[in-house]
Amino acid sequence: MNIAREQREQNTSLIRVTVGEQDYGEAVEKELRTYRRKANIPGFRPGMVPMGIVKKMYGKGVLAEQSYRTASNAVFEYLQKEGIDYLGDVIPSEEQGAFDFDNGTEFEFVFEIGEAPKIELELSDKDKLTYNKIKVEQKMHDDYRANFLRRYGRLVDADEVASDEALNVKLDNGEMQVEDAYVGLVSMSEEERKPFIGKKPGDKLEVDVTTLYKTPAQRAAVLGVKEPELEKINPRFTLEIVKIRRFAEPELNEEFFKMAFPAGNVKSEAELDAYVDGEIARELRRESDFLFTLQLRDYLLRKADLKMPEAFLKRWLHTINEGKFTMEEIEKDFAQFLKMFTWNYLQKHFIAEDKLAVTKEEAESEARELARAQFAQYGMPSVPDEMLEGYVRRILDDKEQSRSIYEKLYEQKVVEDVKSKIKVTEKSVSAEDFAKLAREQ
Repeated sequence: MNIAREQREQNTSLIRVTVGEQDYGEAVEKELRTYRRKANIPGFRPGMVPMGIVKKMYGKGVLAEQSYRTASNAVFEYLQKEGIDYLGDVIPSEEQGAFDFDNGTEFEFVFEIGEAPKIELELSDKDKLTYNKIKVEQKMHDDYRANFLRRYGRLVDADEVASDEALNVKLDNGEMQVEDAYVGLVSMSEEERKPFIGKKPGDKLEVDVTTLYKTPAQRAAVLGVKEPELEKINPRFTLEIVKIRRFAEPELNEEFFKMAFPAGNVKSEAELDAYVDGEIARELRRESDFLFTLQLRDYLLRKADLKMPEAFLKRWLHTINEGKFTMEEIEKDFAQFLKMFTWNYLQKHFIAEDKLAVTKEEAESEARELARAQFAQYGMPSVPDEMLEGYVRRILDDKEQSRSIYEKLYEQKVVEDVKSKIKVTEKSVSAEDFAKLAREQ
């Protein structure tokens, strides 16, 4: 066996592996014996097919497979022995020649690797970044508190439409009448609500049901018809308000606090307000962390200025996806791929250099937060511990979700690790200014 490495374009090498019968012969014979043992050919008992027939039927394919496997294994052993770090995977080279498996015994396989660039990053307090912390504003507090209390409130009759009430209405277009339809103003924009503001039971206004109910499914359900029948219906209706129902916040008494906070951590209105501010701060912190991570990522990418083997990576993507994407499609999204690929490579550098690790307990804690958030979305801010832990186990048993959790936690570890090496200045900004920064990023 002979192995030779040739440097090609930037950070790309070809590895030529020449294998002979002495390298792959034993593996070929072993595989053919397996074929002979399993072969089911008319006229021969199982395991008694002559080896000559087996070789004639399967020899060429087995030779191709085993000689390639021998060469491929040799490449990985060579890379490990020489300490060569590579990106992506080893792929067959475009310079690979043809094989004569009918007559030949010595074959040259040509592989291609993308060499991993060396990372030379010296970080100090001369490296400066700003952490933008979003201020908790009164409107945020009021909106969050109102949405939280809405889960435990009730609807009461109202005399006049003021903002986001629920309406029971009659619809009439002269050809069809709907006696009991529902209109939820809470799902409308302020502009869409304007015609309803100030209206009272018995008041009428002209509406277009295609605007009032956004989807065909909604319109069909309200009008009591099938979707294909909608196009025959005049969408202009007279809407008469029958009843106005307004959300009423629950009374902040002992019963409410026991129901909303069974753990007993909130027992008064003052503690409720503190809880609301804490939850808002946590959400805003996540947004600030996310933006800072993007800014830190881009800063490190610029500073490291790694020269990636771009042409190789494009060929690698095309190869591993087995033709699912054309080179033109890969080219279109390659810039974004390269940014994320390089960032992942940088993360691995810090993880190895600074011995960063994510513990099982940290992954369970993150899965628990994810589970709580998912339950909260369905109006279940508090769930029994047994139910929660069962959901946590299902999340971590799911390979995709588990991988996503570990990747997220490792990224957080890297960000905190880098933050400890550079100078980070915290700056309070309004939600509006933060949104502008996020758009720019």
